[in-house]
Amino acid sequence: MPFRQFVLKVNSRCNLSCTYCYVYHLADQSWRQQPVTMSRQVVAATATRIAAHAARHQLTQVEVILHGGEPLLAGAAFLDHVARKVRSEVGPDTAVELTVQTNGTLLTPDFLDLCVDLGMKVGVSVDGGSSDNDRRRVRHDGGGSHARIEAGLALLTSERFRPLLAGLLCVVDLDSDPITVYENLLAWRPPTMDFLLPHGNWTSRPPGREENETSTPYSDWLGALFERWYTAPEHETDIRLFLEIIVLLLGGESRLETIGLSPSSVLVVETDGTIEQVDALKSAYAGAAATGLTVLRNEFDDAFGHPGILARQIGAEALGAECLGCPVHRVCGGGYYPHRYRAGSGFQNRSVYCPDLFSLITQIQRRIQHDINGVRRST
Repeated sequence: MPFRQFVLKVNSRCNLSCTYCYVYHLADQSWRQQPVTMSRQVVAATATRIAAHAARHQLTQVEVILHGGEPLLAGAAFLDHVARKVRSEVGPDTAVELTVQTNGTLLTPDFLDLCVDLGMKVGVSVDGGSSDNDRRRVRHDGGGSHARIEAGLALLTSERFRPLLAGLLCVVDLDSDPITVYENLLAWRPPTMDFLLPHGNWTSRPPGREENETSTPYSDWLGALFERWYTAPEHETDIRLFLEIIVLLLGGESRLETIGLSPSSVLVVETDGTIEQVDALKSAYAGAAATGLTVLRNEFDDAFGHPGILARQIGAEALGAECLGCPVHRVCGGGYYPHRYRAGSGFQNRSVYCPDLFSLITQIQRRIQHDINGVRRST
């Protein structure tokens, strides 16, 4: 499976210190050795590698995500250079979809004018209203970030810039109320929302995911959110996790790496040019995302031979016997690959969130089966 999504870590530092951040607060601390900002040499090499990969595999579209850290710390002029360099290198037969993923605190009219000029979308990470957001999404001094995020979102969702809004990304916090979080985010009228499970694994468990597998705190949280979203009198926004589960239950394929068995098509380029697997692997252990490759010497095709890439492209063949015997394994896909890690046995385990995933998927399955049966009876 060719790589279609390239995450460029244009800046390796952040002006926030979110307590759950896999980059700064979990197992892999390699960010400390990374250059602060990607050099122009690395930008040029990355653009050349993306263009070559797209041409070799005759891709009609690739997605390039400017990421961090906080990418806006690199400055608007540098992000402009990165975007234009990639676009200039990639051939006319391949569309380049550009997105910048930001915490929203540094958004300005000048930067958003640049995004309009580039046709670059903006995704914002925010965890709800001020009380919920500021519990975990904090500055380096421990203070809350919501006031600055709110100002950035107010600008981004103004009439002038609203078409740039790609969506909102929220990390699930069991200490918050899911309906309150959802409705606070919904007030910004985003086209889509992503709700992410906090990164953890069998060796370093996520908050609230105890050894007692009869409890399903994350399914309870997400299940309540699903019912609020699904039973709304009209469609309010897309929630990608729920939509992808529904698609999988109906026999389709997932477009998300976090759910289902679709092959991964994501590569990450760090500020020093090293090519890495999905960066959430940094939550498992130091070096978990590494491939030993760099854009300064290697083509992206060279990553096809890496065992970690292979494991995330071969679907059910990468699952253990316990997962293969589960009736929903085609839907959950064994869970997100980083969440399967256990020291001593690697990633061939079910997800640490297994009880929650099974509970949530079966809840959604019951709900849509009930509605399908109702349609059948009425016809």
